[in-house]
Amino acid sequence: MPQATPVSQAVQRMNATLDSIAFACRVVTGIALVVMTVIFGWLVFGRYVLNATPTWVEQAALLLVMVIAFLGAAVGVHENTHLSVVILRNGVNRRIRTVLVFVTDVAMAVFGGLMLWYGAKLTIFKWGSLIPLIQLPEGLRSLPLTIGGGLILIFSIGHLIRLLLGVDDRSDSLE
Repeated sequence: MPQATPVSQAVQRMNATLDSIAFACRVVTGIALVVMTVIFGWLVFGRYVLNATPTWVEQAALLLVMVIAFLGAAVGVHENTHLSVVILRNGVNRRIRTVLVFVTDVAMAVFGGLMLWYGAKLTIFKWGSLIPLIQLPEGLRSLPLTIGGGLILIFSIGHLIRLLLGVDDRSDSLE
């Protein structure tokens, strides 16, 4: 049995770490979805049974949607299930396809980095004001954008590392 090289061990540790982060994101988005379902059930019950609509539900749901959307998008980048147009990549030879995959991963990393940077600036800027009805910092609205951008950056860098080391196993990438 061949001996594992330090590089392959490092890639395995990186993969395990990124997989753990993606799993944690899936758990958080799942919990957020369940909580959103429960609070909308409370909204319907309050409105039609108690005749007293809980006004905070809409604001809380908006926060939860941000968590679901941006963490879910980051997981999509990690698992290579995000929306992409592959018709051009599938119509070219392997070498050109590798270049296109590299360019796509770099573009995703840049996009994630911009989301992280500008999301952080927006979060810091809005932190001092409060969201009406729930009295939480307004910066919480853009915090999922910031975290999601950072995760997209990290996951894209992981793809680039695997691609450059020749161990990228994404089926669309190098089949």
